[in-house]
Amino acid sequence: MTTTATTTDSAVRRGPADTSLFSAEALPPLQHFIDGAFRAGRGTETQAIVDPCTEAVICEASQGTAEDVDAAVAAALAAKGSWGRTTPKKRSEVLLAIADRLAENADILARLEAWNTGKPLMVAEDDVAGSIDSFRFMAGAARATTALAAGEYAEDHLSVIVREPLGVIGVVTPWNYPLLMAAWKIAPILAAGNTIVLKPSEQTPLTTLKFAELIADLLPNGVFNVVTGLGPVVGDRLSQHPDVDMIALTGSVNSGRAVARNAAETIKRVHLELGGKAPVVIFEDADLAAAAESLRAAGYWNSGQECGAGCRVLVHESVADRFTQLLVEQVQTLVIGEPTAGEDIELGPLISKAHYDRVLAHLERAKAAGAKAVLGGGALQGPGYFVAPTVLTDVPEGAACSLEEIFGPVVTIETFASEEEAVTRANQVPYGLAASAWTLNAQRGHDIASRLDAGTVWVNSHLVLANEMPWSGFKSSGYGRDLSAYALDDYSRTKHVMHHKGR
Repeated sequence: MTTTATTTDSAVRRGPADTSLFSAEALPPLQHFIDGAFRAGRGTETQAIVDPCTEAVICEASQGTAEDVDAAVAAALAAKGSWGRTTPKKRSEVLLAIADRLAENADILARLEAWNTGKPLMVAEDDVAGSIDSFRFMAGAARATTALAAGEYAEDHLSVIVREPLGVIGVVTPWNYPLLMAAWKIAPILAAGNTIVLKPSEQTPLTTLKFAELIADLLPNGVFNVVTGLGPVVGDRLSQHPDVDMIALTGSVNSGRAVARNAAETIKRVHLELGGKAPVVIFEDADLAAAAESLRAAGYWNSGQECGAGCRVLVHESVADRFTQLLVEQVQTLVIGEPTAGEDIELGPLISKAHYDRVLAHLERAKAAGAKAVLGGGALQGPGYFVAPTVLTDVPEGAACSLEEIFGPVVTIETFASEEEAVTRANQVPYGLAASAWTLNAQRGHDIASRLDAGTVWVNSHLVLANEMPWSGFKSSGYGRDLSAYALDDYSRTKHVMHHKGR
């Protein structure tokens, strides 16, 4: 195929210069949130928060110091005893109140998220809805935990299993889903009875600070704290702090390695949700049209800045040309633009200039390796960090673009000849977060799902999530579970209490 995207300024729909979509009045206090109040940090440096659509500075946020982290941890430590002793019913009621508060302010949260990240409104609204549901689900899960039944497992001794909070948990959240990934951590951590010190990405702290502002009166002082700033300073101190009982991070593999190294010094627990390179294995008997339609969303949602994105297609050689044509037809219809340009915008910019340059460098390397951009393949003209939705074909086996996480609006297509080859190559990547298999043969679907080395495997769909089901990875994608009642296990500990009852 020879289709090539036209990369002109007109490809990006621009919003009006004078718009009421965003307002400085919606901004939260740009300070740390410690012990129930916003307060200035010990340092004087700030971080520019940039609108990735226009490259204009929205505001300046505080860069935290190790001393700010220490103050937040001290507040969380002081609060952990009383919060940890609250009943599941009480914690559940608080989580439901948080969900209601978010629902009451859903519009402003979505608009603020779109402003900070460049997300289309439909994506930001979906993030807010998912955040609300996370709190509502965990409110119920907190009251329905299960454990091994009490009983006499040794003669004349009654054994009881007690589930306890861990204590103070440090949380580091990413820039691609600032509010949603915070909710995925905050809801189960609070439900399990822990206190929190959270560091949002220095690029996207606004909705996390707004969350703190909105729910400040719903939690006791010190239970939830936010320190903004850089990973090598704030994140480093959090993961090293002796009074932090666990560090939970969603981020890059390199960030995960740094956190795990630091945590090893104090033998604290670590929860890591890291990168992904999800293979999409399409067999000759698949519904090709359904697969292409699914990948229109699953490969490009949030501009491909999604660790579970269906970004690496392995398609049987007999149907590769037809599938490629169908995918290109689907992706060509994506509406690209600023969130202010309309509610039908589906694809926004990348988060930053640095990430934009990184994705474009990946595309150049792919072309140099022999891959062919049948759609897109480069930047879109004009301000902002917009990259054209891209489909790469003729991808050589082992090419960097098919093994490394690009984290942009790029889907690669490779072919395979046999089922065994498909599974082997699907599992070649160092990641193991997600995968999908496409076949109308039910037996093959079950079998292939069991052989794909990923924490979540979809059959005939991709990137469909439910709060009731766990989200976790294998290999370099990390360990620890987000979502579901399994997350409560991660953020709590079990204690065996044995009573001698012999008389």
